[in-house]
Amino acid sequence: KHNCTIKKLLFGLECAPKPSSDHFFFKVGETIDDARHRWMLAHFVCPQMREKGITNFYFQQDDAPCHTAVATMQFLQRKFPGHVVSKNGDLEWPPRSPDLTVPDFFLWGYLKSKVYASKPKTIDELKGNIQAEIAAITPEMQANVMQNARKRAAFCVSNEGGHSIDVVF
Repeated sequence: KHNCTIKKLLFGLECAPKPSSDHFFFKVGETIDDARHRWMLAHFVCPQMREKGITNFYFQQDDAPCHTAVATMQFLQRKFPGHVVSKNGDLEWPPRSPDLTVPDFFLWGYLKSKVYASKPKTIDELKGNIQAEIAAITPEMQANVMQNARKRAAFCVSNEGGHSIDVVF
């Protein structure tokens, strides 16, 4: 645990074969409600995907209230018809399944260990660390993580969706 006087900072990041160098940072102290979440999707995520030509994908999210609000789900289903993996989405995502998502099984823990190593004291330092550490993720590291994600998915399929408590990937 890091004792730090920095206020809460939230940011968005896609997990794609080639992550963007642009990252969305919410304003310090801003509560992320469904309207702000939809704004970020409409004005940041969707334009980034168009710019990169990303068309063959599934949009996956957890069941945070801002993610699963009725208006947010309607927005997502209009933008990504048949490809929303979420509570109340086209495909339900099982709760408490972080072992299958790249951000949960790798990215957040990895970034936290790197970003806080220098003990940032300001929001600008924290943002700079986040951007630098994301940029430092090599193509080899990305390939290894994606290979591990495929192993996890294959295990889940072969186990017919059963629990994987004692499995080390």
